[in-house]
Amino acid sequence: MEMGVRSVTVRRHLVVQCFLFLILLLQEARADHQVLYNASGLRSRKQVNSSTCNLFQGRWVFDSSYPLYDASNCPFIDPEFDCQKYGRPDKQYLKYRWLPDACDFPRFDGLDFLRRWRGKKIMFVGDSLSLNQWESLVCMIHQSAPNSQSSLIRKDGLNTVTFDEYAVSVSLYRTPYLVDIVRESVGRVLNLDSIQAGDTWKQMDMLIFNTWHWWLHKGSSQGWDYMREGTKLYKDMDRLTAFTKALNTWASWADLNIDPTKTKVFFQGISPTHYQGKEWNSQSKNCYGELEPLNGSTYPAGTPEAAAILNQVLSKMRKPVYLLDITTLSQLRKDGHPSAYGEDPKGMDCSHWCLPGLPDTWNQLLYAALVMGT
Repeated sequence: MEMGVRSVTVRRHLVVQCFLFLILLLQEARADHQVLYNASGLRSRKQVNSSTCNLFQGRWVFDSSYPLYDASNCPFIDPEFDCQKYGRPDKQYLKYRWLPDACDFPRFDGLDFLRRWRGKKIMFVGDSLSLNQWESLVCMIHQSAPNSQSSLIRKDGLNTVTFDEYAVSVSLYRTPYLVDIVRESVGRVLNLDSIQAGDTWKQMDMLIFNTWHWWLHKGSSQGWDYMREGTKLYKDMDRLTAFTKALNTWASWADLNIDPTKTKVFFQGISPTHYQGKEWNSQSKNCYGELEPLNGSTYPAGTPEAAAILNQVLSKMRKPVYLLDITTLSQLRKDGHPSAYGEDPKGMDCSHWCLPGLPDTWNQLLYAALVMGT
């Protein structure tokens, strides 16, 4: 009788173990089909050379260790990007980390960055999206070296933060079109085939270029009155055509003036906007109220034509330029904009990005490209 009871007990125990094992398998299978994974358990993924891994194809994962810094502790953030200061009620958008499909990349290490670039000069060149990325990088470095003395100089469209102990300067040169705007008798003229500011750029050890958003501005927000190509003056032009001409002018300048043994050159890819919910199959009017990234690794509206033009221009260059191909991963972050939580209480900003936020990922990918090899 005792043997029979013991046998039944053992069988019941085995059944319970099998049942628990099946539940565990089902949970793992369900997790494999989710797109937004928790980041725990992913630390052992293989890190490889950036040339053998597409760092820009992947998905967003929740990571409780984020953000990389606190906006209140960074003296370099402009009010327009400080979403928490201006009352954004949610914080989940701060907690996402980019995870490439085929590999992982190193977490940003500001002290390592400063040591690698000791005595060097770094410059972002472009529009307010360059400002977004520049402020992000200096905040990330400041977080890693809070006791290292730094200075900020703003003068004539050039902002420079210098980390004195390491003699590393990180600058922003504001030029939204990359090509020149000059004053003529007819007004402000955008010269599609002229770059006069390049002498300043040539002095840098690293350059990160960007242009696009201002090419779409019209009316009172337009930065010019006429366009010029050679001797021809235009009241307007197809904006993609003008953008292409200006990019080719920049590419010719870079091929002629950049010494790859001295200067590393990056181009920030096309940063998207989120003003039309239909682009991500939503009833939302814009980015306001969006709380999390899109699932998956593709954007319903597809890649903007400007991104294809940029790729074509870069592919024809003689000098090496590394594309920070941030377009798709940024399209997925409809939740990352200031929206109504910026300096202008009546504004709706679905163009720029909160800090901390998405531009920190752009800079992590910049760091990864430098560490893993470009």
